[in-house]
Amino acid sequence: MTDPSVRRLDTQEITTATDTREILANARRDIERYGLDDYLIVDVDSHHVELDSWPEILAYLDSPVMRDTANQMMRNWPQASHLALHNHPPGLTMQDVSGRIPHQASLGEDTPGATTGADRDVTLVRRAMDAMSIDLQVVFPQPMLETGLHPQPEVATALLAAYNRWFTTEILPREPRIRTMLGLPFENPDACLATIEEFGDTPGVIGFLVTSQRHAGVHRNAYMPVYRELERRGLPIGFHAGPNQADTMTSTMNRFLSAHAMSFVTCNMTHMTNWVVNGIPERFPGLKTIWIESGLAWLPFMMQRLDHEYYMRSSDAPLLTRPPSHYMREMFYTSQPMEWTDDKLLAATLEAIDAENSLMYSSDWPHWDFDVPGRIAALPFVSEHGKRNILGETARKVFELGDIAPSSHR
Repeated sequence: MTDPSVRRLDTQEITTATDTREILANARRDIERYGLDDYLIVDVDSHHVELDSWPEILAYLDSPVMRDTANQMMRNWPQASHLALHNHPPGLTMQDVSGRIPHQASLGEDTPGATTGADRDVTLVRRAMDAMSIDLQVVFPQPMLETGLHPQPEVATALLAAYNRWFTTEILPREPRIRTMLGLPFENPDACLATIEEFGDTPGVIGFLVTSQRHAGVHRNAYMPVYRELERRGLPIGFHAGPNQADTMTSTMNRFLSAHAMSFVTCNMTHMTNWVVNGIPERFPGLKTIWIESGLAWLPFMMQRLDHEYYMRSSDAPLLTRPPSHYMREMFYTSQPMEWTDDKLLAATLEAIDAENSLMYSSDWPHWDFDVPGRIAALPFVSEHGKRNILGETARKVFELGDIAPSSHR
C-alpha cells in the first residue's frame, strides 16, 4: 500500500513516533530484488503493544474483585492506566540505551481514524505486513510475555485469560491476515487445559504458547493432559523465549547486552533439555513443537552436548529410543534473531537443524533487532526450494494453513 507521505530515506532518525512505513520503506527494495511478491510469506513471530489497550483488556477480567483492584490502581496511581496488575521485570527498559535504540517503549506514530484500542493495533499490524509483503502474521503480546515471571501466579492466570478473550474478540475478527498462538497460564496446568478447550476452535488461533521463562518444569506429569489435548487437536505448542536480568545467572551481569545475549537462549535451552531428556517427543509423537525467538547458534551445541551425555548415561533418559539430536531435528524453529556474523558457522547451524524443512521466518517486528524477509532471501547457502519453505511453506504445513497464495494486497 503506497502512501505519498511515506519516504524512502538513506539515513533516518527513528523515534517512538516514526511511521512504521517509513522505518520499513527500504524493505521494498529487497522485495523487488528477490521477487518476494511471488513467495508465500508467513511471519511466525511479531508483536504489538498490548499495554496501549490495557484498560480495554482489564475489562475482560472475570473476577469482579480483581477488576476492581485494577480500576483502583488505574484511578489512584499516576501513569498506572497502562500498567495495573502487570509486572515489569527489573532492568528491561535498559535495552533502549538511553533512547538511542527504542524497543517498543511506545508505538506513538499517527494513525488517523484509528486513535485508540483494537482499531489502532490492527492498523499498525497492517502497515508492517504491507511494507514487508507478508501474507499472514502471527501476532503476540509484548510485555505480557513476561507474565510467567509474575510474583502472583493467580494474577498472571487472570491476566492471560482476559488478554486472550480481548484478542480473540477485538483483534482477530478485524483482520483475517492476523493469526496468533495464545499464551498458556503455565503456572496452572488445569487453567492451561481450560484455555485450550475455550479457544482451540477459535478462528485465527493456530496454536498455543509457553512463556514461563525458565522457572516451570515442562516435564512435570501435571502438564501431560495439556500436551495430549494439543496433540489431539493438531495444534502446535511454541516456547517463546524472553529476557530476565534478575535471575540467578543474569543477576551477575552488569550490562543489558550480556543479559540479552544469554537470557533468551538459556530460557529455551532449559525447556529443550527437559523436553527431550524426559521423552516428551516419544510420549506425544504427533505434537508439533516450535522454539521461538532464541536464535539458532545454541542448537548445534545442544545437539552435541546432549548426545554426548546420552551415550554415556542413557539410563537417565529411559524413554528415549534415539539420541537427543534426532528429536531436535524433528522440531521447528523460528529464524529471528539469526546470528549472521560468521557465514560458515551459520551455514553449519542451518545444516545441523535441517533448516530447509524445520526453520520458519519470523520478523520479531517491531523490536529493534527485527529481520525483514530479505534476510532469508539473501542467504547464499540455502536453495531456492529451501527459501520458499523457510519464508512460508513450512509454516503452511505446521499450522495447516491450507490452500493460501501470496496475497492480492501486494
